[in-house]
Amino acid sequence: MISTPNQSRRNFLTRTALAIAVTPFAQLATSSTAYAIPVQPTQPGIEPFYGKHQGGIATAMQGNTYFIAFDMDDTAKREDLIKLLRAWTDAAAKMCAGPAHFDPKADVNQPSQESGATVVIPASRLTMTFGFGATLFEKDGKDRYGLAKSRPEALVDMPRFAGDQLVPERTGGDLSIQACADDPQVVEHAVRRLVKLASGTASMRWAQMGFSGGFKPGETGRNLMGFKDGTINVPTNNEQEMNKFVWVGKEGPAWIQNGSYMVIRPIRISLEHWDEMKTSFQEETVGRQKTSGAPIGKKNEFDKLDLDAIDKDGNPVTTENSHAAMSAPENNDGAQILRRAFSFDNGITKIAERWPPWRQLMTFDAGLLFQCYQKDPRTGFIKLFAKMAQIDMLNQFTTHIGGGLFACPPGAKPGGYIGENLFV
Repeated sequence: MISTPNQSRRNFLTRTALAIAVTPFAQLATSSTAYAIPVQPTQPGIEPFYGKHQGGIATAMQGNTYFIAFDMDDTAKREDLIKLLRAWTDAAAKMCAGPAHFDPKADVNQPSQESGATVVIPASRLTMTFGFGATLFEKDGKDRYGLAKSRPEALVDMPRFAGDQLVPERTGGDLSIQACADDPQVVEHAVRRLVKLASGTASMRWAQMGFSGGFKPGETGRNLMGFKDGTINVPTNNEQEMNKFVWVGKEGPAWIQNGSYMVIRPIRISLEHWDEMKTSFQEETVGRQKTSGAPIGKKNEFDKLDLDAIDKDGNPVTTENSHAAMSAPENNDGAQILRRAFSFDNGITKIAERWPPWRQLMTFDAGLLFQCYQKDPRTGFIKLFAKMAQIDMLNQFTTHIGGGLFACPPGAKPGGYIGENLFV
């Protein structure tokens, strides 16, 4: 049975200590100001592919994403990996620069290099972000590509969090690609194009499409639970804050400096049970008002979260183990991450409930494709969620079903390729 606002805190904490996984949407901030990632609705546009940093990290949120992880084939050599990265870089740069060109005069009796799926469709602010998993450096004790010595200390093996139900087939990977754009067909086409280039070198391991919705220019989007998602975040337009929390500096190996570390986790949300909860309980759980996104007791979305405020009965205005309180930098030694998450809906699936009557049922296979960037996951995601996985009130409704940690190199230079300095 789902807990209600009338349950005692002791009973709730006892039960949620065994609850499901980490929260689906961490809302993090500086100690004094809240910042939403800039979000824009569908509009044609070009995002630069080459540059100091990879696109898709500090880029204003797009409407759609397609994430995919790959395993290198057993027969692939170091030179095959380099050749693949070169091909991916060249193709990604061209796709980000504008719509694909399908030659109707080409030999129709031969496979085309282009599917034609995006003919005359604008680039729609397409970005392509590449990552390297820990197994690319060493797998099953083998240094397959001579990269083991270059594995950053921060690219750790992810710990198991309370409530994790990670499916091996949806976890990990040697390489990752994330396409983001304002048009869903653009991201699907981009991934298909790169999968084709990987044939004979790398194989698809797992993938997840996602979408952002419910936003207007300059406003924060809403997740499937109906709450604004990402109100408090690292300000992407503040170079000092980005260098402090997101971009890797001289503390990391030269090949990843100006890059970042990405944690990504598909999180299934029990939407049917969530929808049965009173709005007041939902707001208590999140620690924010549902419509405005304002902290409990405040009026505006970006008002400062006051964790010391108490009501007339002496109880905290913001429940101590609400999501907002648990994720606040003030409660985590100032730790912050750059959230860039999307919703997903894969249709329906059959699952076993973990609350009475513990039945099997068909339910929505939907939730949040949680994603965050940080300069070191040990002081970012891992630090934050180790505690949140235990007693965050949202854990009642969420299940982490997969994911991975990937080192995202800096941006490529024209004529070069993603991760080039790793192979020097």
